[in-house]
Amino acid sequence: MEQNKTIFSYIGQLFATYGVIVTIFIVFTCIIGDNAKNISTLYSLGNLGLSLATLVQLLALAGVITLAQVAFLTDCWIKSMNMILRNILFFLVICVGIGIFAAVFTWFPINNIMAWVAFAMSFTICTVISVLISKLQENAENKKMEQALAKIKKQDGAEN
Repeated sequence: MEQNKTIFSYIGQLFATYGVIVTIFIVFTCIIGDNAKNISTLYSLGNLGLSLATLVQLLALAGVITLAQVAFLTDCWIKSMNMILRNILFFLVICVGIGIFAAVFTWFPINNIMAWVAFAMSFTICTVISVLISKLQENAENKKMEQALAKIKKQDGAEN
């Protein structure tokens, strides 16, 4: 059961997503920053850090992801769509969004096949990690609910 959400819930979700994205890019910057400096605007400062322009672009990307989450992964807008289709549309919207950002902000050369392969691999890895974390969280919540239900049943049995 979903709690009533306010604008602050969505802002929290936006910044949680942004924090994860920036953390991932901090790691990438440390590892490949100097090598990618002349190839991608994301790493324009090399391994010295992320530019303000990059941080703003990543915030906008977090906004797209948060909107996609609200649209496809909650019952807020779409109530009668199959969950598998919702997940497919969610990841498709994010892929298209990242593709548009990559082209508009020259995150990597559009005609470089290896750059797209690297993007596809990193996106797939991040998606798999995200799905696994979500599944673990769902399992933990389900276990907590089962324990609460068992406790209630036990109390009802003791009262009768």
